[in-house]
Amino acid sequence: MREPCAGVAPEFHVPPVRRRFPAWLRRPSMPGGRQVRVEAQLARSRLHTVCREARCPNRSECFGRGTATFLILGPVCTRHCRFCGVAQGVPAAVDPGEPERVASAAAGLGLGYVVVTSVTRDDLPDGGAGQFAAVIQAVRRALPSAGIEVLVPDFRGDRRALESVLAAGPDVLNHNVETVPRLYPQVRPEADFERSIALLRAAADVMPLGRVKSGMMVGCGERPGEVEDVLGRLAAAGCGIVTIGQYLQPGDGQMEVAEFVPPERFEAYAATARRLGIAQAVAGPYVRSSYRAAECLDRGHE
Repeated sequence: MREPCAGVAPEFHVPPVRRRFPAWLRRPSMPGGRQVRVEAQLARSRLHTVCREARCPNRSECFGRGTATFLILGPVCTRHCRFCGVAQGVPAAVDPGEPERVASAAAGLGLGYVVVTSVTRDDLPDGGAGQFAAVIQAVRRALPSAGIEVLVPDFRGDRRALESVLAAGPDVLNHNVETVPRLYPQVRPEADFERSIALLRAAADVMPLGRVKSGMMVGCGERPGEVEDVLGRLAAAGCGIVTIGQYLQPGDGQMEVAEFVPPERFEAYAATARRLGIAQAVAGPYVRSSYRAAECLDRGHE
């Protein structure tokens, strides 16, 4: 190794220090259960999951319970949100065989409730809406009695793109606002809070009552009053289901956690949401938008 020049201190890379988890965020590891079977099915089907690509902390639990959230349109996102662990860059072409593979995998896993999301594809004219519609239709053919929830991007505000997804007949239309408006430039700079609210409102005009859903993270630097304001906006837009979870930094390349929110504040947020008219409000440190989604639809608690 070459010695440093005299009088020049050697350079060392110091990795960022992660904040230590408080007691309420520590939990025992979950048993594997059906995890191997789920992973084998996904590998055979050549499919991605948001569970793995976004480095979700609930992945082992969900796989162990025999469930997964399908990630369509590839594992590379065209946007650069600072909270997300999904790879960012130039994505591949849309795979026309993907809808049938999702349907086959869902049937192979025996899913009674199928959750499908995607990366954001601003490179596509319809933002990927056509692929969402094709997946919904394929799953409906394979599993006629299954519930289908789609977590969609904002389609850059394209109303026709949203309408094509809604026309395919999902049981739940989900679109996350993620954080409070003040933090959008730092957290998701290419998104727009008002555009997301407009999408939710448009979906609520078409979907059955209580079947429009949204979610957000806390611990990003927001203030409690701002969260309550967002809940009010979601209620006014027609959201019947809201999830609130703790932001946890997925990797060194994403923004750091500003605060670990205590359990009692999650309880207060859920109570506020219900008071504002949101029937199903699920809040807690490990709550995620697609975590136990079927249960979230049926009941408003963990």
